[in-house]
Amino acid sequence: MLTERQQAVLDFIRTSQQTRGVPPSTREIQRKFGFKAQNAAFCHLRALAAKGMVTQLDGRTWGLRVSEVQSHLFDLPVFGSIPAGLPAMEEQTPDERIGVDPAVFGVRQARPHHFWALRVRGDSMIDAHILDGDVVALERREPRAGDIIAALVDETTTTLKRLVYEQGRAILRAENRRYADIIPDQRLESQGVVVGVIRRVAA
Repeated sequence: MLTERQQAVLDFIRTSQQTRGVPPSTREIQRKFGFKAQNAAFCHLRALAAKGMVTQLDGRTWGLRVSEVQSHLFDLPVFGSIPAGLPAMEEQTPDERIGVDPAVFGVRQARPHHFWALRVRGDSMIDAHILDGDVVALERREPRAGDIIAALVDETTTTLKRLVYEQGRAILRAENRRYADIIPDQRLESQGVVVGVIRRVAA
């Protein structure tokens, strides 16, 4: 069983290998976690190695083998529009699937129908740096004020907006001044909270 710090170091190593193709150096681990000495990073690496979690890939660098990195990826389903409820999500066929590490988005335990993605259409959230064509990763959990959510409004309209409260009333607010607030008449249901944005840059 890993300690909380060992798990954090392991997640950092795995994320580095997935995004850069190489594990972090001991100095990078030292800086990331604010260790006073580089030896602290070595101690955590040796503890992880003793538990079979990392290995020396080239006789010097500590990391995970390619198969171990890939096996940790979650098959994130990407939908072309916001599903209007969990039953609908189960019935829909994703447009595609992307292999991602849930830890990158702060998601500890990714589960089907609870961690999913939506392809964004339109410019209503551009001031939140969410652009037309982006893919947003969402987690099904109770939203908090200020969260950006995929919302079902009055059981008829779906939208991606920021959740705010004014005088105790829930309001959906765009991140583009050209768009007016959306105030539900009867019911507001959160389908998921945005935990990250995936942007594809053309080569």
